[in-house]
Amino acid sequence: MTMLLTDNITVIKNLGPARAKAFSGVGVFTVLQLLNFLPRDYEDRSLVTPISELEADLRFTVKAKVALAPKNSGYYGSSVTNVLLEDETGRIEAVYFNQPYMKNTIKKGEIYYFSGKVIQRLAKLQLSSPDVTKLSGNPLNALRIIPIYTSCGMPQKLIRGYIKAVIDNCGAQIVETLPGKIADKFDIVSRACALSNIHFPTSKELFLKARERLVFEEFFVFQMALHALKGFVKKQITDIKILYSDYSKLNLPFKLTLAQEKALGQIISDMSGSNPMYRLIQGDVGSGKTIVAQIASYLAIKSGYQAAIMAPTEVLANQHFKSFKSLFEPIGIATCLITGSMAAAEKKAAASDITSGKAEMIIGTHTLIQENTLFSNLGLVITDEQHRFGVNQRAKLSEKGKLPHVLVMSATPIPRSLALVLYGDMDISVIDELPPGRQEISTFAVTTAYRKRVYDFISTHIEEGRQAYIICPSIEESGKLDIENVLDYAAMLKNEFLKGRNVAVLHGKMKPLEKQQVMEKFISGEISVLVSTTVIEVGVNVPNATVMVVENAERFGLSQLHQLRGRVGRGSDKSYCILFSDSKGQIAKERLSAMQGSSDGFRIAELDLSLRGPGDFFGTRQHGLPELKIGDIIRDAEILAKATQAVREYVEEISADSEIILDEFIDSVAKEVGKGF
Repeated sequence: MTMLLTDNITVIKNLGPARAKAFSGVGVFTVLQLLNFLPRDYEDRSLVTPISELEADLRFTVKAKVALAPKNSGYYGSSVTNVLLEDETGRIEAVYFNQPYMKNTIKKGEIYYFSGKVIQRLAKLQLSSPDVTKLSGNPLNALRIIPIYTSCGMPQKLIRGYIKAVIDNCGAQIVETLPGKIADKFDIVSRACALSNIHFPTSKELFLKARERLVFEEFFVFQMALHALKGFVKKQITDIKILYSDYSKLNLPFKLTLAQEKALGQIISDMSGSNPMYRLIQGDVGSGKTIVAQIASYLAIKSGYQAAIMAPTEVLANQHFKSFKSLFEPIGIATCLITGSMAAAEKKAAASDITSGKAEMIIGTHTLIQENTLFSNLGLVITDEQHRFGVNQRAKLSEKGKLPHVLVMSATPIPRSLALVLYGDMDISVIDELPPGRQEISTFAVTTAYRKRVYDFISTHIEEGRQAYIICPSIEESGKLDIENVLDYAAMLKNEFLKGRNVAVLHGKMKPLEKQQVMEKFISGEISVLVSTTVIEVGVNVPNATVMVVENAERFGLSQLHQLRGRVGRGSDKSYCILFSDSKGQIAKERLSAMQGSSDGFRIAELDLSLRGPGDFFGTRQHGLPELKIGDIIRDAEILAKATQAVREYVEEISADSEIILDEFIDSVAKEVGKGF
């Protein structure tokens, strides 16, 4: 059979239009794409288990003789084929649903390998629709590591057969994508060897080498694409040069830490250059990122430009406005707030001040990127909590100026492996010290049996003039989940456990003005206990709050719990985080144990990613996370580091023609792996 990798898959024997349509549902149209249709899992059929040792809910391979002729039965249009199997240790029934042809496929007295899941029906164990291979039959489906593919409406046997035909006929056409020196130096097997052994491993050792090769290739190409993107960013020339660097006249609330000074030095260096700054400031909760952003804004304004900061919520935008205003207005810098909930006349006046240049420091929400918000001379763009915004929103704010400098702040600690992927086009500064005077927050995970003791503890803090947060995961009743909700919960506190205390509610369904009024009363101390959903999770700063209680803590991700904990401990007083959970689940126990054992947000984020994965970590996949076919940035962190080093070395070796080489390389590999970058 003559077959080319560029051919439509219908060139494969016995693969007609109906099956081609099934493959199209998983994005497979050509022979090359079928070759790159990688298994989602594997089943080790090299171990044959006696019938007497089979267990329910697990997959096994048995070598058995067909004791009786298969029988078909059924009702209401369905059919069941029963096959009695036996070996020297016992008997078991294999059951095939809606596969009546199996009656004529399996012969009485013949010996076969049966591979499938064991189920328990009433008191009997059964093999549920097992794959069957005759003792002298196709070695593709027996006594080896078997690939399992994403379902596309046809039996796994057929998919395996088609891919084996491609490897047998087109193996010599598989092109090597990695530079020769790279493959040799990092002991990477050839692409042909990798594809053959990822589909049909001849040994566990070769399977691991094949997987390492394909993961390395995926990371290598992605890092090359990021390198090219970063090179493009660095080639941009901006006329905005922020040369003013003296911030001694700013009345800072505390002395900068060494980590803050280092980050600020990097920012000052970036903003004084010919290329626009693209820098991420990563810092744990309470590490003092905002003061660094304020100084950068001050320097931009003193150099004759406007600075703007975009916050994800109106609560946070209002907080930033007060903070910037108190620092800037005493030294004559005009500060302006613009949000969606402002009255039309107020918003129009703010927009006018921004357009005329009267407003020098602008704080807002997504209103900043709307068409009618025009800037006079935007020099610095700051995005707070970047992962809350889509990539396009960040770009839209930048487009409000002529290649302004860009600073991104994130209080969500991101493991370096993920930061390399998520922010590959940016330089990264890490603030890993807490400002002086901050104490570590004591964290306790307890069951609801401790509820009264916790409320008494909150009362004691209130009597001492302190405040508390109580976080609930829902604002409405739910018949499906046993979770607290803020409305009923707050009423219960007011009437029972915290009677006489000023308890207020905050949740996402409240109008922006209502939320702002509640937060202002809490910040002023008028409210003692704030019962809230996670709307207070990001950025809210109330130094007088010393107790954080989280109900149903198992419902939250680790990084989210860490963010919530960071709302207390922002002053000089000792603070506490109490996590309520009655869950017996293993993942819940791991999360709560990690929270009690560490206050390091980066370490917690690593564990959170390993438990949940990057899509869950950010809540959505719109933020630029790559859809990796085989690599995993947590599990394969070592391979990622190796690929990053290889890219660095390769780029250093190539000459002034590097742009052309990079572009050609990325295009050629994308073509071979059937994926765009």
